[in-house]
Amino acid sequence: MPWDFWLIFFVLGVVLPWRGRQRVKKLLATPDVSATERVALYASTIAFQWLAAGVAGWRAWARGLTARELGLAIQGTGRTVLVAIAGAVLLASLQWLNLRRIGRSSGKGRALMEALAKRLLPQSKIELLPYFALAATAGLCEEFLYRGFAMAALVRAGLATWVVVLVSSILFSLAHLYQGPGGLAGTLVIGTVFGIARIEYDGLTAVMVWHAAIDVVAGVAGPKYLTPAEKPGTTEGTQAVEISK
Repeated sequence: MPWDFWLIFFVLGVVLPWRGRQRVKKLLATPDVSATERVALYASTIAFQWLAAGVAGWRAWARGLTARELGLAIQGTGRTVLVAIAGAVLLASLQWLNLRRIGRSSGKGRALMEALAKRLLPQSKIELLPYFALAATAGLCEEFLYRGFAMAALVRAGLATWVVVLVSSILFSLAHLYQGPGGLAGTLVIGTVFGIARIEYDGLTAVMVWHAAIDVVAGVAGPKYLTPAEKPGTTEGTQAVEISK
């Protein structure tokens, strides 16, 4: 594998998980995050993801990877659109039900998710538009990075299909390490499903739509189920929450 591909994999597997964890630790140590700060966080994340995807795409192109290898060539438009829409509806529904389940649960995992939701998810209608832009960006850029570039590079390296899917899924889950063990496991499963679908449908279109749909539902249903109205005499942020080691 070329040196620049190794460098990109290092960023995906080490730098991004560390960066995300440090940013979330800082946010969790803050009693309150304003709407302006959340929108600024969305904007900086959007810019970073497009930059990362651009660099990966540039190096992939320079090394001769084709649009087909990267999953950017649409195969069977009608079938792809149908699968994208059906999968998005299914996964969005499952995401909604899962958030409702978490909202009714208790324990350390529930406390962490509530703390993350209060700080990261939109808390007003005015924050929804930039959040939706972030969801769309995540669907496009993260899928290109993990199911497009990473899988194409690993296939070029001669690895077996199951290893390609597993490695890309592990990298994807590490990027969500800040969500704790539950988030790590959940994104590993989702990454595996997306990796298999990327191969099955020979492209990224469907998984990009699925990814964006899951994130959109998180932004709409997350605050509803994970951030209940404050009880009298309580103050948001008074309970310290530590990311699980």
